[in-house]
Order: sequence, then structure tokens, then C-alpha cells
Amino acid sequence: ADIAKMSFEEALNELQALVRALEKGESKLDEAVQFYERGAALKRHCEAKLRDAQEKVAKIVIGADGSVGSEPADLG
Repeated sequence: ADIAKMSFEEALNELQALVRALEKGESKLDEAVQFYERGAALKRHCEAKLRDAQEKVAKIVIGADGSVGSEPADLG
């Protein structure tokens, strides 16, 4: 499947399945390398999705004058 079109949850589920397959140690070397490469791409995709979501989250702040605004949330 095209990783760029995957939701965060789809990519994470596939990444977890690849990790389980690699942990079993039953894959041939070529297959294990392919799993690792796809896993790395899935990890990057998940990280990008999380960054995008974090940027959209804002916290509401009330100014000294009582005005209401928002600023990026510090989730890290």
C-alpha cells in the first residue's frame, strides 16, 4: 500500500506487524531488509502525522486585559 495515503493508525498497525515479524527472526535476509526499509518509511510517516497533529493543537490563553487568544500547545 502507498504509505503517503495511509492514516496514522494504518501505518502504525503495519509498522507493529513488521516489528513482530522481524522479532520472530524467521525471515530471510532479503525479506528482513525489505521489512526494515518499509518500517523506517512507516515510522517517518507516523512521525510526520504526529507533528501535523501537534501543530493543529492550540491552547487557549487569556491575556492580562481579558482578551482570549490561542497559541501553539507545548506537548513536548
